[in-house]
Amino acid sequence: MNKREASALFRGRLAQLLAQSRMTQSAFAESLGIDRSALSQLLTGPDPRLPRAETLLAIAAQFQVSADWLLGLSEDTGTVTQTLDSVETEAALDSESRTAMERWHQEATGQKMRYVPAHLPDLMRTPEVIAFQAQQSEQERRRLHAQTQRRLRLSRAPEADIEMCMPLQSFEIFAAGCGVWRGLPAAVRQKQLDYIAQTVDELYPSFRMYLFDGRKRFAPPMTLFGYHRAAVYAGEVYLLIRSKRLIRDLAQGFDGHIRAAEVHAHEAADWVRSLRAA
Repeated sequence: MNKREASALFRGRLAQLLAQSRMTQSAFAESLGIDRSALSQLLTGPDPRLPRAETLLAIAAQFQVSADWLLGLSEDTGTVTQTLDSVETEAALDSESRTAMERWHQEATGQKMRYVPAHLPDLMRTPEVIAFQAQQSEQERRRLHAQTQRRLRLSRAPEADIEMCMPLQSFEIFAAGCGVWRGLPAAVRQKQLDYIAQTVDELYPSFRMYLFDGRKRFAPPMTLFGYHRAAVYAGEVYLLIRSKRLIRDLAQGFDGHIRAAEVHAHEAADWVRSLRAA
């Protein structure tokens, strides 16, 4: 590849990043530590031009892409690699026996959090449901109980601002005792639904639950801690994401679920109670 070809590829990819950023050219240049005229030369200058090394590295760091992708040497932006290299496991406990998720939750105090649970809201589990999930492991039962209580305390903090979104079918499956809940007695399920409704009422409006139709939309289990960190649940591990662009995309998707919600926050507690009577 000659210099003219490399320059053309670089210009195209720089223009792509500029469009995705939704910034003005002046703001884009400022974010890279260069002036607007230098950016214009890179984008539309009459002569083939490649950036200086420090500018190339600044672009790569700012937009979480690889220098090879910017120069046309690779089709991999580097985003996927960055995400997969940022995995932390649920088993990683600190000196207070807190999971990584709980530490991130604590560190994000005062920021808006968006949350999609895997089955039921884990901060609202009753002791009976926890015991059922622990599968006769006393150690796991104690761990889940302590985790539930800590997350509930964080959600009750005066500065808490939490939105939770999930498929309404997850509640219907639980109420019917189907799927993973097969074998859980009806009285236990009814008690759990009562407790969820009571807790949603107690925490509203700092905790807001929205339910969408899972036949129309899909959301992976995840938590967004403000705009600085996101964790996507993948079974035994969390995929930890620090890329601001990816976090913004996840937040926009989450907000789309809220806009499409069949059950809104002010209706959620009563809707859950209605399942108990069904």
